[in-house]
Amino acid sequence: MSTNAYYIPHKATWPIIGTGGLMLTLAGFANVLNGSSIGSAMMIMGFVVFIIMLAGWFTLQAVESESGMYSTQVGISYRMGMMWFIFSEVMFFAVFFGTLWYTRNLSVPWLGGFGDGPGRATHETLWPAFEAMWPTNGPGEIGGEYEPMGAWGLPFLNTLILLTSGVTCTWAHHGLLAKNRDQLIKGLIATVALGFLFVGFQAMEYHEAYTEMGLTLGSGIYGSTFFMLTGFHGFHVCVGAIILSVVLFRSWKGHFKPENHFAFEAAAWYWHFVDVVWLGLFVFVYMM
Repeated sequence: MSTNAYYIPHKATWPIIGTGGLMLTLAGFANVLNGSSIGSAMMIMGFVVFIIMLAGWFTLQAVESESGMYSTQVGISYRMGMMWFIFSEVMFFAVFFGTLWYTRNLSVPWLGGFGDGPGRATHETLWPAFEAMWPTNGPGEIGGEYEPMGAWGLPFLNTLILLTSGVTCTWAHHGLLAKNRDQLIKGLIATVALGFLFVGFQAMEYHEAYTEMGLTLGSGIYGSTFFMLTGFHGFHVCVGAIILSVVLFRSWKGHFKPENHFAFEAAAWYWHFVDVVWLGLFVFVYMM
Protein backbone atom coordinates (compact mmCIF):
# COMPACT_ATOMS: atom_id res chain seq x y z
CA MET A 1 0.00 0.00 0.00
CA SER A 2 1.28 3.47 -0.84
CA THR A 3 2.31 5.54 2.15
CA ASN A 4 0.69 8.54 0.47
CA ALA A 5 -2.75 6.95 0.58
CA TYR A 6 -5.14 7.49 3.45
CA TYR A 7 -6.25 4.21 5.00
CA ILE A 8 -10.00 3.92 5.55
CA PRO A 9 -10.84 1.11 7.99
CA HIS A 10 -13.61 -1.37 7.37
CA LYS A 11 -16.87 -1.34 9.28
CA ALA A 12 -15.92 -1.41 12.97
CA THR A 13 -17.78 -3.54 15.52
CA TRP A 14 -15.39 -3.17 18.49
CA PRO A 15 -16.74 0.26 19.54
CA ILE A 16 -20.26 -1.20 19.78
CA ILE A 17 -19.00 -4.15 21.84
CA GLY A 18 -17.05 -1.78 24.14
CA THR A 19 -20.10 0.41 24.64
CA GLY A 20 -22.18 -2.64 25.55
CA GLY A 21 -19.55 -3.74 28.09
CA LEU A 22 -19.45 -0.31 29.74
CA MET A 23 -23.24 -0.10 29.87
CA LEU A 24 -23.40 -3.53 31.48
CA THR A 25 -20.74 -2.54 34.01
CA LEU A 26 -22.53 0.68 34.97
CA ALA A 27 -25.89 -1.08 35.15
CA GLY A 28 -24.34 -3.68 37.45
CA PHE A 29 -22.84 -0.95 39.63
CA ALA A 30 -26.26 0.74 39.90
CA ASN A 31 -27.77 -2.58 40.97
CA VAL A 32 -25.03 -3.06 43.58
CA LEU A 33 -25.82 0.37 45.04
CA ASN A 34 -29.48 -0.60 45.23
CA GLY A 35 -28.79 -3.91 46.94
CA SER A 36 -29.56 -6.20 44.01
CA SER A 37 -27.94 -9.64 44.12
CA ILE A 38 -27.33 -9.63 40.36
CA GLY A 39 -25.30 -6.42 40.41
CA SER A 40 -21.88 -7.95 41.08
CA ALA A 41 -22.27 -10.53 38.33
CA MET A 42 -23.33 -7.83 35.85
CA MET A 43 -20.30 -5.70 36.76
CA ILE A 44 -17.90 -8.62 36.27
CA MET A 45 -19.50 -9.60 32.95
CA GLY A 46 -19.40 -6.01 31.71
CA PHE A 47 -15.76 -5.61 32.67
CA VAL A 48 -14.84 -8.89 30.94
CA VAL A 49 -16.58 -7.72 27.76
CA PHE A 50 -14.68 -4.43 28.00
CA ILE A 51 -11.36 -6.27 28.34
CA ILE A 52 -12.20 -8.47 25.34
CA MET A 53 -12.99 -5.34 23.35
CA LEU A 54 -9.63 -3.78 24.27
CA ALA A 55 -7.74 -6.93 23.32
CA GLY A 56 -9.56 -7.34 20.01
CA TRP A 57 -9.40 -3.70 18.96
CA PHE A 58 -5.75 -3.32 19.95
CA THR A 59 -4.87 -6.50 18.04
CA LEU A 60 -6.57 -5.17 14.93
CA GLN A 61 -4.79 -1.83 15.20
CA ALA A 62 -1.44 -3.55 15.74
CA VAL A 63 -1.86 -5.73 12.66
CA GLU A 64 -2.79 -2.73 10.53
CA SER A 65 0.10 -0.65 11.84
CA GLU A 66 2.75 -3.36 11.48
CA SER A 67 1.50 -4.11 7.95
CA GLY A 68 2.39 -0.60 6.86
CA MET A 69 -1.19 0.38 6.17
CA TYR A 70 -0.96 3.77 7.87
CA SER A 71 0.30 6.90 6.15
CA THR A 72 1.67 10.04 7.82
CA GLN A 73 -1.78 11.59 7.60
CA VAL A 74 -3.29 8.63 9.45
CA GLY A 75 -0.72 9.17 12.20
CA ILE A 76 -1.75 12.82 12.45
CA SER A 77 -5.40 11.77 12.69
CA TYR A 78 -4.56 9.35 15.50
CA ARG A 79 -2.71 12.05 17.41
CA MET A 80 -5.52 14.56 17.01
CA GLY A 81 -8.03 11.95 18.10
CA MET A 82 -6.00 11.11 21.22
CA MET A 83 -5.61 14.80 22.07
CA TRP A 84 -9.37 15.35 21.87
CA PHE A 85 -9.98 12.20 23.90
CA ILE A 86 -7.67 13.39 26.68
CA PHE A 87 -9.33 16.82 26.52
CA SER A 88 -12.70 15.15 27.05
CA GLU A 89 -11.25 13.32 30.04
CA VAL A 90 -9.97 16.62 31.43
CA MET A 91 -13.50 18.02 31.17
CA PHE A 92 -14.87 14.84 32.76
CA PHE A 93 -12.76 15.31 35.86
CA ALA A 94 -13.24 19.09 35.78
CA VAL A 95 -16.95 18.51 36.40
CA PHE A 96 -16.22 16.43 39.50
CA PHE A 97 -13.64 18.88 40.81
CA GLY A 98 -16.20 21.61 40.19
CA THR A 99 -18.75 19.65 42.20
CA LEU A 100 -16.32 19.38 45.09
CA TRP A 101 -15.49 23.10 44.92
CA TYR A 102 -19.14 24.15 44.70
CA THR A 103 -20.12 21.94 47.62
CA ARG A 104 -17.28 22.95 49.88
CA ASN A 105 -17.10 26.67 49.10
CA LEU A 106 -20.68 27.61 48.24
CA SER A 107 -23.31 25.07 49.32
CA VAL A 108 -22.00 24.23 52.77
CA PRO A 109 -21.38 27.87 53.85
CA TRP A 110 -24.75 28.90 52.40
CA LEU A 111 -26.65 26.15 54.22
CA GLY A 112 -24.73 27.02 57.37
CA GLY A 113 -26.04 30.59 57.27
CA PHE A 114 -22.78 32.27 56.29
CA GLY A 115 -23.27 36.03 55.98
CA ASP A 116 -26.54 37.88 55.72
CA GLY A 117 -29.33 37.31 53.22
CA PRO A 118 -30.68 34.08 51.62
CA GLY A 119 -28.05 31.87 53.21
CA ARG A 120 -29.02 32.84 56.73
CA ALA A 121 -32.73 32.55 55.93
CA THR A 122 -32.24 29.07 54.48
CA HIS A 123 -30.19 28.00 57.47
CA GLU A 124 -32.81 29.18 59.94
CA THR A 125 -35.71 27.70 57.97
CA LEU A 126 -34.34 24.32 56.91
CA TRP A 127 -31.51 23.22 59.20
CA PRO A 128 -30.93 25.51 62.18
CA ALA A 129 -28.59 22.91 63.72
CA PHE A 130 -26.41 22.56 60.62
CA GLU A 131 -22.80 23.69 61.09
CA ALA A 132 -20.85 24.89 58.06
CA MET A 133 -17.72 22.73 58.26
CA TRP A 134 -15.80 20.41 55.98
CA PRO A 135 -15.84 17.49 55.78
CA THR A 136 -19.56 17.33 56.46
CA ASN A 137 -21.95 14.44 56.71
CA GLY A 138 -25.03 16.58 56.35
CA PRO A 139 -27.37 18.01 58.98
CA GLY A 140 -27.47 15.90 62.09
CA GLU A 141 -24.81 13.55 60.72
CA ILE A 142 -27.41 11.80 58.53
CA GLY A 143 -24.91 9.28 57.21
CA GLY A 144 -23.76 8.08 60.62
CA GLU A 145 -20.41 8.51 62.29
CA TYR A 146 -17.34 8.32 60.10
CA GLU A 147 -13.67 9.23 60.05
CA PRO A 148 -12.32 11.39 57.18
CA MET A 149 -9.61 9.80 55.06
CA GLY A 150 -6.17 11.16 55.96
CA ALA A 151 -3.55 12.07 53.40
CA TRP A 152 -0.38 10.63 54.88
CA GLY A 153 -1.04 6.90 54.86
CA LEU A 154 -1.86 4.86 51.78
CA PRO A 155 -2.83 7.97 49.75
CA PHE A 156 0.66 9.45 50.11
CA LEU A 157 2.26 6.08 49.32
CA ASN A 158 0.07 5.83 46.22
CA THR A 159 1.17 9.33 45.22
CA LEU A 160 4.81 8.25 45.32
CA ILE A 161 3.96 5.08 43.38
CA LEU A 162 2.14 6.94 40.62
CA LEU A 163 4.82 9.62 40.29
CA THR A 164 7.47 6.91 40.08
CA SER A 165 5.46 5.14 37.38
CA GLY A 166 5.53 8.35 35.35
CA VAL A 167 9.32 8.34 35.57
CA THR A 168 9.60 4.69 34.51
CA CYS A 169 7.22 5.32 31.60
CA THR A 170 9.40 8.20 30.38
CA TRP A 171 12.52 6.05 30.85
CA ALA A 172 10.93 3.36 28.68
CA HIS A 173 10.18 5.97 26.02
CA HIS A 174 13.80 7.11 25.98
CA GLY A 175 14.83 3.49 25.56
CA LEU A 176 12.55 3.16 22.54
CA LEU A 177 13.92 6.32 20.92
CA ALA A 178 17.48 5.09 21.54
CA LYS A 179 16.63 1.65 20.05
CA ASN A 180 17.34 0.08 23.44
CA ARG A 181 14.60 -2.56 23.59
CA ASP A 182 15.82 -3.95 26.90
CA GLN A 183 15.33 -0.54 28.56
CA LEU A 184 11.96 -0.18 26.84
CA ILE A 185 10.68 -3.49 28.17
CA LYS A 186 12.07 -3.04 31.69
CA GLY A 187 10.57 0.44 31.92
CA LEU A 188 7.17 -0.82 30.79
CA ILE A 189 7.26 -3.75 33.22
CA ALA A 190 7.97 -1.36 36.08
CA THR A 191 5.23 1.05 34.96
CA VAL A 192 2.59 -1.67 34.64
CA ALA A 193 3.56 -3.21 37.98
CA LEU A 194 3.39 0.17 39.74
CA GLY A 195 0.03 0.90 38.12
CA PHE A 196 -1.56 -2.31 39.36
CA LEU A 197 0.12 -1.83 42.76
CA PHE A 198 -1.62 1.56 42.96
CA VAL A 199 -4.97 -0.10 42.25
CA GLY A 200 -4.29 -2.77 44.88
CA PHE A 201 -3.46 -0.18 47.54
CA GLN A 202 -6.56 1.80 46.64
CA ALA A 203 -8.64 -1.35 47.14
CA MET A 204 -7.03 -1.71 50.59
CA GLU A 205 -7.85 1.95 51.29
CA TYR A 206 -11.50 1.41 50.36
CA HIS A 207 -11.70 -1.72 52.53
CA GLU A 208 -10.29 0.21 55.49
CA ALA A 209 -12.72 3.07 54.85
CA TYR A 210 -15.75 0.79 54.84
CA THR A 211 -14.78 -1.63 57.62
CA GLU A 212 -12.86 0.55 60.09
CA MET A 213 -13.63 4.21 59.41
CA GLY A 214 -17.35 4.11 58.64
CA LEU A 215 -16.64 6.08 55.47
CA THR A 216 -18.98 4.90 52.70
CA LEU A 217 -20.86 6.23 49.71
CA GLY A 218 -23.68 6.91 52.15
CA SER A 219 -21.57 9.15 54.37
CA GLY A 220 -23.22 12.35 53.22
CA ILE A 221 -21.74 14.66 50.59
CA TYR A 222 -18.18 14.05 51.77
CA GLY A 223 -18.43 10.29 51.28
CA SER A 224 -20.10 10.56 47.90
CA THR A 225 -17.63 13.10 46.48
CA PHE A 226 -14.66 11.19 47.93
CA PHE A 227 -15.59 7.88 46.33
CA MET A 228 -16.80 9.54 43.13
CA LEU A 229 -13.48 11.28 42.50
CA THR A 230 -11.09 8.59 43.71
CA GLY A 231 -13.18 5.76 42.24
CA PHE A 232 -13.29 7.19 38.74
CA HIS A 233 -9.57 7.92 38.92
CA GLY A 234 -8.87 4.36 40.05
CA PHE A 235 -10.85 3.09 37.08
CA HIS A 236 -8.73 5.23 34.76
CA VAL A 237 -5.54 3.90 36.34
CA CYS A 238 -6.76 0.35 35.80
CA VAL A 239 -7.57 1.05 32.14
CA GLY A 240 -4.22 2.78 31.66
CA ALA A 241 -2.36 -0.18 33.16
CA ILE A 242 -4.21 -2.54 30.81
CA ILE A 243 -3.29 -0.37 27.80
CA LEU A 244 0.35 -0.32 28.90
CA SER A 245 0.23 -4.11 29.31
CA VAL A 246 -0.78 -4.39 25.67
CA VAL A 247 2.06 -2.02 24.70
CA LEU A 248 4.44 -4.18 26.77
CA PHE A 249 3.29 -7.33 24.99
CA ARG A 250 3.76 -5.66 21.61
CA SER A 251 7.23 -4.53 22.65
CA TRP A 252 8.12 -8.14 23.48
CA LYS A 253 6.93 -9.08 20.00
CA GLY A 254 9.35 -6.56 18.49
CA HIS A 255 6.83 -3.90 17.56
CA PHE A 256 7.53 -0.14 17.58
CA LYS A 257 10.37 1.79 16.06
CA PRO A 258 11.66 5.30 16.86
CA GLU A 259 9.86 6.64 13.79
CA ASN A 260 6.64 4.62 14.26
CA HIS A 261 5.36 4.12 17.82
CA PHE A 262 2.18 6.12 18.23
CA ALA A 263 0.50 3.36 20.30
CA PHE A 264 3.24 3.79 22.89
CA GLU A 265 2.94 7.59 22.76
CA ALA A 266 -0.83 7.46 23.23
CA ALA A 267 -0.49 5.16 26.24
CA ALA A 268 2.21 7.42 27.72
CA TRP A 269 0.11 10.56 27.19
CA TYR A 270 -2.83 8.91 28.94
CA TRP A 271 -0.65 7.72 31.81
CA HIS A 272 0.82 11.16 32.43
CA PHE A 273 -2.69 12.60 32.36
CA VAL A 274 -3.68 10.11 35.07
CA ASP A 275 -0.65 11.22 37.11
CA VAL A 276 -1.61 14.90 36.92
CA VAL A 277 -5.22 14.20 37.89
CA TRP A 278 -4.06 12.25 40.92
CA LEU A 279 -1.92 15.15 42.11
CA GLY A 280 -5.05 17.33 41.99
CA LEU A 281 -7.00 14.69 43.88
CA PHE A 282 -4.34 14.32 46.54
CA VAL A 283 -4.30 18.06 47.21
CA PHE A 284 -8.00 18.90 46.97
CA VAL A 285 -9.55 15.67 48.28
CA TYR A 286 -7.07 14.35 50.82
CA MET A 287 -5.12 17.39 52.05
CA MET A 288 -7.75 20.14 52.08
